[in-house]
Amino acid sequence: MNSGTRTTENRRNLFLVGIDVDSMGGSQRVMHTLAQGFAQRGHRVDLIGIRPSAAPYEFFSAPAYRHTTLYSTPSAPAWHAQRLSERLSPARMRMARAARAERERARRKLTQRFAAVDDGYVIIGSPWAVDWLASVEWSHLKGVGQYHESFVQAQGSAHLRLIRSHYPLLEKSVFLSEGDAAAFQRDRLPNATVMPNPLPFPLTAPAPLDTRRIGAVGRLEAVKRLDRLIDAFAVACADLPGWELHIFGDGSQEAALREQAAQLGIGDRVRLRGTVSDMVAAYRELAVLALTSEREGRPMAIAEAAGCGVPCVSFDLSAGVRELIDDGRTGTLVRPGDTAALADALRRLAEDDELRRSYGLAAQSRVASLELPVVLNQWERLFDEIDR
Repeated sequence: MNSGTRTTENRRNLFLVGIDVDSMGGSQRVMHTLAQGFAQRGHRVDLIGIRPSAAPYEFFSAPAYRHTTLYSTPSAPAWHAQRLSERLSPARMRMARAARAERERARRKLTQRFAAVDDGYVIIGSPWAVDWLASVEWSHLKGVGQYHESFVQAQGSAHLRLIRSHYPLLEKSVFLSEGDAAAFQRDRLPNATVMPNPLPFPLTAPAPLDTRRIGAVGRLEAVKRLDRLIDAFAVACADLPGWELHIFGDGSQEAALREQAAQLGIGDRVRLRGTVSDMVAAYRELAVLALTSEREGRPMAIAEAAGCGVPCVSFDLSAGVRELIDDGRTGTLVRPGDTAALADALRRLAEDDELRRSYGLAAQSRVASLELPVVLNQWERLFDEIDR
């Protein structure tokens, strides 16, 4: 990976902290990509996961950064007592004491790590991680809070409360799109600014787009609404020979999606590929990428597909999606949840080789500013601004 290998004149201590930094997810990939890029530029980088992943993924075989996890076990499922006697049972009280002791050990461990340097930056990957850090001593360091979702998503969850409570106390709060940063500024967060997520690979020759494969990349979970994609594919490509739907990812919906495809009579044309190690190769297999989620901020799947020259059809879900897809030039946006419109858009691209190539080339050009060296330069300008 080319991260612009020059060594910065101002070598910084950088701590990247997240709740779970090792699962196979977009925000986790971003944190490892940034850690590797910063380290290759000469910064001293610690990537710190608060909890270990239940299914860790190896993002780099030879990381240039230090990587540690504070807790010894993944997060336990949420538990709520039905009766007072359950909460006060001896076994439950022992578990609660053990959990408090482990939390204190984790906080001491991180406090010692922070105290080992005189200055530096803490880049915090989520509102929950910022909340967890509130009880850790790191006043000699400067903080930057990330948010990988949209303002609308924050409104529909506990995230907005946590952002309002903690992010104003940081030096900067960074969001993925101009629209979202502006929305948070209007919500009384004056330190909000824009910082895009980088592509995890350099741009290469565009994909051939001749494989007759529509694809999706993401967790096989209900929020991704891959059932909508299967429905749309069944309509769009019913009479288009050779076209297939390839879905990359793992999750709890796998059996249900297989059953849905079988019931629609397209079980032999829908391929659930699981998690793959070479995502560039996976994207280059595709002729079109589709995104059908219930909600998204600035989805890395669209940016990564565009980086490989693959056009995308997506629901118009957020300012971040609109910044990645220029409707009618680099891909197609349709009304959220409109499966019929999605099917029409997929069919149009499947039938028009030249349109796919035109969209793919324009899409790759649009995301050139997301190459890792460019984004690292933006981060270093942000550090310089804060230091002044």
